[in-house]
Amino acid sequence: MELQVREAKLTDIDRISSLIERAQPGTTAAGLASAVDHLRRLIYLPHAAVAVALAERQFVGTAVLALRPSVAAGGLIGTVDLLLVEPGQEENGAADALLAEMVRSARNKGCVAIDGPVPNDPVELARWERLGFSDTEVRMNQSLRDERTAAAAHDRSAL
Repeated sequence: MELQVREAKLTDIDRISSLIERAQPGTTAAGLASAVDHLRRLIYLPHAAVAVALAERQFVGTAVLALRPSVAAGGLIGTVDLLLVEPGQEENGAADALLAEMVRSARNKGCVAIDGPVPNDPVELARWERLGFSDTEVRMNQSLRDERTAAAAHDRSAL
């Protein structure tokens, strides 16, 4: 099965909305409307990334990354705010591909780390750990610093 991950477009919002309804039953109409409005704005913001996964041209998943500054970390932190895969499509690799895309996007946007919620499901936890995240009991976290960045941050903190 051919899997493609790409940046979301405004025309993807309806499919993302439908996925949220199916994958998160119990989402209220008001909550869904608010999420859709938020997603429409995020698509255009440089401090966020919204990606979609397509399997054989069928929409199968989405992920959202938001960036925030952190004085303690010495730079931007990317946070995976949403990672959803179409129910019944969990084994097709879409979640792995979307999560890897969020890591790549965070690196490209200059983040020093990326985090996300600790999954309750052991399979999901293993997925995050396979991609380099570690469980800090509160959040999943992965440092994106290379040795040069870490040395520069250390030099700045010594001032």
